[in-house]
Amino acid sequence: MTLANDARHGTGAAPPPGLDHEAIVIGAGMSGLYQLHRLRELGMRVRVFEAGTGVGGTWYWNRYPGARFDSESYSYGYSFSRELLEEWDWSEHFAAQPETLRYLNFVADKLDLRRDIRFRSRVTAAHYEEATRSWTVTLEDGTRHRARFLITAVGPLSAPTLPRIEGVETFRGEAYHTARWPHGPVSFAGKRVAVIGTGATGVQVIQEVAKTAAHLTVFQRTPNWCAPLHNRPITPEEMRRIRAGYPEIFRRCQETFSCFLHTPDPRGTFEVTPEEREAFYEKLYSEPGFGIWVGNFRDMLTDPAANAEISAFVAKKIRQRVKDPQVAEKLIPKDHGFGTRRVPLETGYYEVYNQPNVRLVDLRETPIERITPAGIRTGEAEHAFDMIIYATGFDAITGSFDRIDIRGAGGRRLKDRWAGGPQTFLGILVDGFPNMLMLMGPHTALGNIPRSIEYNVDWVTDLIRHMRERGLTRVEAPPEAVAGWFEHVKAAAAGLLSNEVNSWFTGVNTNVEGKQTRILARYSGSAPAYRERCDAVAAAGYRELSLA
Repeated sequence: MTLANDARHGTGAAPPPGLDHEAIVIGAGMSGLYQLHRLRELGMRVRVFEAGTGVGGTWYWNRYPGARFDSESYSYGYSFSRELLEEWDWSEHFAAQPETLRYLNFVADKLDLRRDIRFRSRVTAAHYEEATRSWTVTLEDGTRHRARFLITAVGPLSAPTLPRIEGVETFRGEAYHTARWPHGPVSFAGKRVAVIGTGATGVQVIQEVAKTAAHLTVFQRTPNWCAPLHNRPITPEEMRRIRAGYPEIFRRCQETFSCFLHTPDPRGTFEVTPEEREAFYEKLYSEPGFGIWVGNFRDMLTDPAANAEISAFVAKKIRQRVKDPQVAEKLIPKDHGFGTRRVPLETGYYEVYNQPNVRLVDLRETPIERITPAGIRTGEAEHAFDMIIYATGFDAITGSFDRIDIRGAGGRRLKDRWAGGPQTFLGILVDGFPNMLMLMGPHTALGNIPRSIEYNVDWVTDLIRHMRERGLTRVEAPPEAVAGWFEHVKAAAAGLLSNEVNSWFTGVNTNVEGKQTRILARYSGSAPAYRERCDAVAAAGYRELSLA
């Protein structure tokens, strides 16, 4: 029996009277697709609403040149189906966006998922009705749909932000945000291009634009510590070995702190000699992937002195790779240590600044005053451009929720509930918002996200199965459960240097009104510890939840 036939089994059972569906899922990315598949297995009638014209989520929207994995491809795809694993070949150790999007379309076709997905359907509101224990979801076109369960699969990095700079709308040339890139080709050849932003997205797109643009000007506000990706093709023989090793690969991901193939070295930074330390750093710097970030000495992200050692090493590498000493110094972060913000992985990024067609503008020295019809005006000059690329990131973690008018019991807005920062139970439920279940919500385990997605979806599916088998129609996290989980989140964050730095990790975004203060925006504990806590809730029959 094929996967598609398995997925059909039991689909189409009538929803409860007065409801259009048993469950509504917002988003057809990796989490939404898998959640649809799992709920179909329960025989539920499910509808997925997706704003885009196709599946893929992150990999549908972020189609800018240079977009690719920085998790190993074979650790990133779905693990739940041996059939999917057998039939898909990865072409690179770190796949580019077009390949990843093809993979997700392959999954959607294999599981026959599209028939339960409504595309071009942006959700604008979701209101809970206590009398019917259901959610009414309103789309941008004004249509309304009712379901018992509301499942958010909106992603932690899916609400793009433009910089708060005057005149953005006045520019007469081409202008693109990396997360809303055109579906057709965009040429940089012979053009004067500006890129605003040097985070992970900016680093990737800058490397590509520099190859063909007549001139590229990079506007950098905050430099980031970057490390080499060391990508390469996967040969057919390698792919055979990878396929045979999938059980071990996914077992390894289950065991590591953040579900990557890398895990911290058990030694402390100063437990080895300076020579051994340097050799270890060199080894990590020469290896592919996130090893230098999440596979470094165990105290790198907690001990300021240990962090200073690796920061000095990477700074030395930047100075070696960038010919102009003044430019090199501008590219070296001075306000945070290595790994305390998300580390972009690169392929020749620093060498870009050695090219005669590339110029770096430090916005801390010469801030942008405004966007003009012809380009960008800073404190020192007006720069004329044919194209402006905004690599200015996302309103992370809570932004995608804030853009939907979500109202729980008594009409309380989720945005108001989270005004001082998000609070959840296990990153999945919120008190006062019955029957709303979040996939990859605030304070869930992040890391290698698909590994966490599969766990989140399976946990949510098991909870819904538990309710259906017992005729239960309402689930909510009590306030004391939410408060207890938040205390655990705070304890897990204690001592981490990353929580002393402004970044999306700490909920800071200068491009979003009201998000200039650090909060506990993410869960900082290990993925195994997170799963252990969630498993305990399920094993106890969900007694910590309010079920009715």
